[in-house]
Amino acid sequence: MNKETLVFAPLLDGFHESEPLRYRLITVLRALPIEVQRDFIDDPRFRIIKLRRRTAADAPLLALPTADGRGSRCVVLKPRLADCSESFGLYVIAHELAHAFLHNGPWGEFTDREEAADALAESWGFPRPEHLMR
Repeated sequence: MNKETLVFAPLLDGFHESEPLRYRLITVLRALPIEVQRDFIDDPRFRIIKLRRRTAADAPLLALPTADGRGSRCVVLKPRLADCSESFGLYVIAHELAHAFLHNGPWGEFTDREEAADALAESWGFPRPEHLMR
């Protein structure tokens, strides 16, 4: 494990035997601006987990963030992100991390949360794949 990956080690718990999902997650984390990386690493409420089962009863219970930003900041990634195309997997990971960074809110001129997450993910180098465009 290189020095850069060690910095992200706390965020990679649960992904040790999840290639290529782990590789895709590291690829996105490395591409994020340093202030975004620091925001995630320094916030004890932030974590990334892999969904282990497909039933609703096994879904993780997460505290919703409150208006003051308190509560969970958790990104849940599905294992099937390891089986899809690389560009789609990287986009989804970046999109979900963008939601977390924005506390599921707007960004700049984008008031719609989904558009904001898409725009921020694209600014990080992970545009929405063409086949998903309307």
